Amino acid sequence: MIRSVPSRHHEIADDLRHQITTGGIKPGDRLPSEASLADRYKVSTVTLRSALAVLQGEGLVEKIQGKGNFARRPPHKIVYVGGWGTLDPWTAAETALRVTVRTETVPAEGHLTTLLKVPPGSPLAEFFCVSHEGESPHGLARIYIPRDLAPTGVVGDESSWRETATRFAVLTSPPAAVRETVCARPSTPDEASALRLRSALAVLAITRVATDATGRVVEAALLVFPGNRVDAVFTTSHMTDERQK
Repeated sequence: MIRSVPSRHHEIADDLRHQITTGGIKPGDRLPSEASLADRYKVSTVTLRSALAVLQGEGLVEKIQGKGNFARRPPHKIVYVGGWGTLDPWTAAETALRVTVRTETVPAEGHLTTLLKVPPGSPLAEFFCVSHEGESPHGLARIYIPRDLAPTGVVGDESSWRETATRFAVLTSPPAAVRETVCARPSTPDEASALRLRSALAVLAITRVATDATGRVVEAALLVFPGNRVDAVFTTSHMTDERQK
């Protein structure tokens, strides 16, 4: 059996990661200069920067131009529960998430007309939600409901929906079916700005479409999370055929 040998920059990343996660290097501490670290590990600055890039991608190290590299607190992960269309309340509570919600009426355009199966220009109630852990953005959701299905007065009155929106949950009455499409992809410039992401960090994008018993789309949601800060869990239950018993 041929065993792969870890590259030198991954060995360095592993050592620095261990120091950060065990408290040897504390959040906010400035790491030694790249030249000093390269000398300590007996590698070139190119190899050392490759190691730091791994940790920057994981959110454990932040490079501030002109100041150096700083350790960050290991990111907390939350769980998105597929099928229920919500953040797991236990993990969300552990990270003390705070969610801001903005609502407005917008016309259906582009892919929204396809998702919601409505004519272009149809009025939609938009809920734009951003979750924060402390000052750090943790995830965002754009939830769209046909305007005639949104209760009167809900647009502009975020307080009435804040508790439900905090969990990024389906906002309408319990739907008959929920379809979720999940993919990992690079963030868009708007997403990177809202979530303060490095361009190299992938996001987990979830497109959720809820329909009622008649097949009408009652809600469409576009959810985006930094790839290193969320796990998505989906459970499938198989029905037993009673006739086979």
